[in-house]
Amino acid sequence: QVQLVESGGGLVQAGGSLRLSCAASGIPVSLNAMGWHRQAPGKQRELVASISRSGSINYGDSVKGRFTMSRDNGKNTVYLQMNSPIPEDTAVYYCSAMQFPGGRWNYWGQGTQVTVSS
Repeated sequence: QVQLVESGGGLVQAGGSLRLSCAASGIPVSLNAMGWHRQAPGKQRELVASISRSGSINYGDSVKGRFTMSRDNGKNTVYLQMNSPIPEDTAVYYCSAMQFPGGRWNYWGQGTQVTVSS
């Protein structure tokens, strides 16, 4: 059974920092693509960052240069370091896994709320 459990969300001031964690079980993060998505009220869910099996990382245009995604294979966990957040980053953040050979995001976490105050 695959489980993705996010943590680390909360209230942060604009210009501060926050680190989200996603602990995976039942699926090795080193062998599958992992992603961070977010959904703000009234908006569609968008991909924030993703890491491939090989470790290649891609970011959405709105977070490039501010957010950093990383992976700890030993802890089977992925992270999203949010630096210099802005109020527009306020959303529920979801972790996801794309089980090899890929094609779609198969598994999702329950989400963690991030609120950025101005």
